[in-house]
Amino acid sequence: MIEFDNATPDNGSREHRVTTSFLTRRSFGYYAFAGVSYLSAGRVFARNDGATQISRKDQKGSRDSTMALLREGYQFIPNRCKSLKSEVFQAKILSKEVMCLSGHNAAKLFYNNDLFERKNAAPERLQKSLTGKGGVQSLDDAAHRNRKAMFLSLMSPGKLGKFVKNLNDEQNRAGLLWAEEKEVTLFDEAQEIYFRAACTWAGVPLKDSEARERSKDMGKMVDGLGSLGYRNYRGRFARKRSEAWMVEIINQVRGEKLAAPKGTALHTMAWHKDQDGQLLNTDTVAVELLNIVRPIAAIATYISFMALALHSYPQYGKSLRGASDGDYQAFVQEVRRFYPFTPFVLAKVRKDFTWRGYGFPKGRTVMLSAYGVDHDPKLWHKPEQFNPGRFKSWGGDRFDFIPHGGGDYLKGHRCAGEQLTIQAMKATLRFLVAGISYDVPSQDLSFSLSRIPALPKSGFVMANVKLRKNGANS
Repeated sequence: MIEFDNATPDNGSREHRVTTSFLTRRSFGYYAFAGVSYLSAGRVFARNDGATQISRKDQKGSRDSTMALLREGYQFIPNRCKSLKSEVFQAKILSKEVMCLSGHNAAKLFYNNDLFERKNAAPERLQKSLTGKGGVQSLDDAAHRNRKAMFLSLMSPGKLGKFVKNLNDEQNRAGLLWAEEKEVTLFDEAQEIYFRAACTWAGVPLKDSEARERSKDMGKMVDGLGSLGYRNYRGRFARKRSEAWMVEIINQVRGEKLAAPKGTALHTMAWHKDQDGQLLNTDTVAVELLNIVRPIAAIATYISFMALALHSYPQYGKSLRGASDGDYQAFVQEVRRFYPFTPFVLAKVRKDFTWRGYGFPKGRTVMLSAYGVDHDPKLWHKPEQFNPGRFKSWGGDRFDFIPHGGGDYLKGHRCAGEQLTIQAMKATLRFLVAGISYDVPSQDLSFSLSRIPALPKSGFVMANVKLRKNGANS
């Protein structure tokens, strides 16, 4: 067993630093003023319960906060909630009024299916780059439960074990290649490794010659998330290419020109019937297949941050060799909590209601800050510190730790692939600490909370990679 303590970087460098935007470096007093007076565009009043809120006064003429959101990224919602001492405020994003939430109670509210729905919650530009149209993320009620059950059927312990085996095979193959290179960039390598493992596991045929470029397309879709310009359009083109590729494969399966192994994602989705007993149309199956392989490839972001954590807090790397599965689990969970991944999640108000003195009108867009919940000092002791030990006693609350969403897997909108992500990250953590040795050359390992999605600037470069004789999977 490892005794985890509150940790601070002890590698003697500043390469772990986090960069923030101009506004977030200002004094708290100035920031609070800016957050209320023009970003939220309302007057402040004190309620009887001591909470500070933005007036629900007519917001016409208020300044749009879209550019502020793009500047501040992950911190846009939590900073305002902190300055207002509230779990809710109203802002204008892309010229539309939006209710912004953060905190445990806000998360419980957000995942109440009687009050919120996902249909049409995601902006068009997000669907065209990241999620696709008609996917499980945009469904509600019976349609959502039917589609979610399809995803969950792929996440049994046995099937997760098969994925981890495929992942270990790909990691070992890559390790042999890395040993012949002077340097490798972990993010790029992990993206391809995870994509290859995902395709093998899902039954999706992948030519070796096209693996690199198709894995990059997965990354471009994710990278378009936080952009209104070039990155978003690059993500759109990547999605078009990827969907066309998947449609061709699905047509071959349904035309009996390609055998899809039973139990794989390809077979399951190609022949899945909706709540009305109808086969999903080909375009929808293509979207859902990408909703399997794209998020798995995106775990490369977590892997880059996990390597950064091992570098910034080297005491853990030494202790984890030969440690228990629980120690690996705690480290992985803290990486998922501490480092930025999901900025926020979206929904639409299903029916008029009032919460905390705020009116939520039907049809209003709502944003819940996943990053804010995972860094809330009311939920996490010293959340700014990297401390895997906190997960030794964590109670497993479904609404205080939501990097993959909150609530129930089947009935709610918590990501079906969360357990796959955890098991995969543990396998890669073992590979990094016990399967290989490597040097970390001088590089820019900083990451900005203003950029969505965040990533160490260098992608985490490793040099002089060598396989250990008694590796993680030997």
